[in-house]
Amino acid sequence: MFVSDCRREFYDLIVTQRVLLLVASDVDALCACKILQALFQCDHVQYTLVPVAGWQELETAFLEHKDQFKYFVLINCGANVDLLEILQPEEDTFFFVCDSHRPINVVNVYNDTQIKLLVKQDDDLDVPAYDDIFRDEEDEEEDSENESEGSEPLEKRRRFEEEVIERTMKRRERREWEARRREILFDYEQYEYHGTSSAMVMFDLAWIMSKDLNDMLWWAIVGLTDQWVQDKITQMKYVTDIGILQRHVSRHNHRNEDEENSLSIDCMRIAFEYDLRLALYQHWSLYESLCNTSYTSASLKLWSVQGQKRLQEFLADMGLPLKQVKQKFNSMDMSLKENLREMIEESASKFGMKDLRVQTFSIHFGFKNKFSASDIVYATTSLMENIEKEGPETTNFIKALDSLSRGNLDKLHQGLDLAKKQLRAIQQTVASCICTNLVISQGPFLYCSLMEGTPDVKLFSKPVSLCLLSKYLLKSFVCSTKNKRCKLLPLVMAAPMDVEQGTVIMVGIPPESESSDKKNFFGRAFEKAAESTSSRTLHNHFEMSIIELKTEDRSKFLDALISLLS
Repeated sequence: MFVSDCRREFYDLIVTQRVLLLVASDVDALCACKILQALFQCDHVQYTLVPVAGWQELETAFLEHKDQFKYFVLINCGANVDLLEILQPEEDTFFFVCDSHRPINVVNVYNDTQIKLLVKQDDDLDVPAYDDIFRDEEDEEEDSENESEGSEPLEKRRRFEEEVIERTMKRRERREWEARRREILFDYEQYEYHGTSSAMVMFDLAWIMSKDLNDMLWWAIVGLTDQWVQDKITQMKYVTDIGILQRHVSRHNHRNEDEENSLSIDCMRIAFEYDLRLALYQHWSLYESLCNTSYTSASLKLWSVQGQKRLQEFLADMGLPLKQVKQKFNSMDMSLKENLREMIEESASKFGMKDLRVQTFSIHFGFKNKFSASDIVYATTSLMENIEKEGPETTNFIKALDSLSRGNLDKLHQGLDLAKKQLRAIQQTVASCICTNLVISQGPFLYCSLMEGTPDVKLFSKPVSLCLLSKYLLKSFVCSTKNKRCKLLPLVMAAPMDVEQGTVIMVGIPPESESSDKKNFFGRAFEKAAESTSSRTLHNHFEMSIIELKTEDRSKFLDALISLLS
């Protein structure tokens, strides 16, 4: 059931209990976790934190801890499946689910006792009515009771005939109701999409309790920015939520403008700003950032010789010498840096890049440290999906979580270096896929498969990296193709997962279009295709549109997917 008062129905209940936190491996979940950890620290709440990367890990963690804990908080996992069916918990176990995945499973919505959903009530959830989905089984009981009644033979016969007619009517009604139920559920569960960021939901809780700090506000901003960077929400939703956070930023950071009460330089300050849509440019060179940002790379078609010429023309139009743009941004001449944004925006519109300006926030502390929200998202994601093994599985999760704290700048800088490598690898892979025509039209969708031995292929066995690559590739392909029909198609992308076990990881992403509502139909389509061909698939990811598949079953799975979507 939905929780209408987070403080009374959630926080006040768990504040005196031992709590198990089950946190998914994405930046929004980490930020929500940081906010909740800070609140738990304020109130001395005992908790255990367990990172979970998929459904199997969630089940294992629950089985291991169900005897010690009765209160479980799930962050960015658990809302879109029937939790009680998967976990089979005791009746005195309670789940508080803060998850941005949609649609929410109807059993979770209408369970009044064990499952409490912490989601923003303003979200357009479109949950079907209870009576359309659930039906009491009293009719069958009545039927069996009626059969044993009636004494006189004639009376018995008449009553029996009436009962037969009545039962037939009831069966027909039931069949019609079940057909309607299937249709309603299909319409409701057909598309996968995302609601309000979990970090924002947790920040709202802190604000209601008057315990919100500037750090918590920053984590909420990073959680929202993660949704935008990963292309999980529409531009409209992003701008609306930015507006909500901007009011909190003004409330927390107003002392900067007042000279008498101004804060020390070491204090943390958050500022709203219109920034450039260039990845990590303040920690990189402007040239590298232009080459490795998907928006500029796709718009200028940088994988071609013609595209490289257009980049030179773009820089010349701004009047920026190559020597300046190729050195670190921090080392550029101050005179150039002062008006850089205006210069870039002016030239970008001439080259068809009208959306190079984006609303965002930045954080300052000390003289040197200034980061934009997207910098943190890229750095944290790279730390979490780092392919260099450094100890147990949870090491990356803990590092990524630590990098969100201001005291761990060394980890954050390590994350920024990894993020640069990741962005370079993505752009090089996109260029090679387009130049070697690896993206092929399969009819209802585009398909691209990375072969074993491709450079950086190991990086793309990780879900977030593969999703980023797929989105960048589709954007670039749409800019490069002359086929109008292909511009409107979604993309299915496959990469080797585990060579020894012979598995591939596959992701489906919706079409690239201006009016796109970011709803993804591949989750259900993958399930149906796997079912109809008995393909050996593993639907282990919290994102339904990411699956693992046996390499030998790939061709029959794709054939089923083509016929299903045609």
